[in-house]
Amino acid sequence: MSNDNIYNFTVSELIEILQQYPADMPVVVSGYENGYENFYQPFVKKVKCFFENPYYDGQFQFDDHGIEVLVLEREVRND
Repeated sequence: MSNDNIYNFTVSELIEILQQYPADMPVVVSGYENGYENFYQPFVKKVKCFFENPYYDGQFQFDDHGIEVLVLEREVRND
């Protein structure tokens, strides 16, 4: 299998996307467990910080009254 088709983004493609957003916009990533995955097209969501959340729930949760962040959400595979 060639590496040409297994990655969703290159550095230059990601830079081009990121330049569309304010330089001071926070960025969060989805996560859980181990290893690494491709990520979907970045998108903006409002989140609120919950320091007390356990690691598997994530420190930030979607909240319509939160602040806007750019989300890099990992690709979900069904295997």
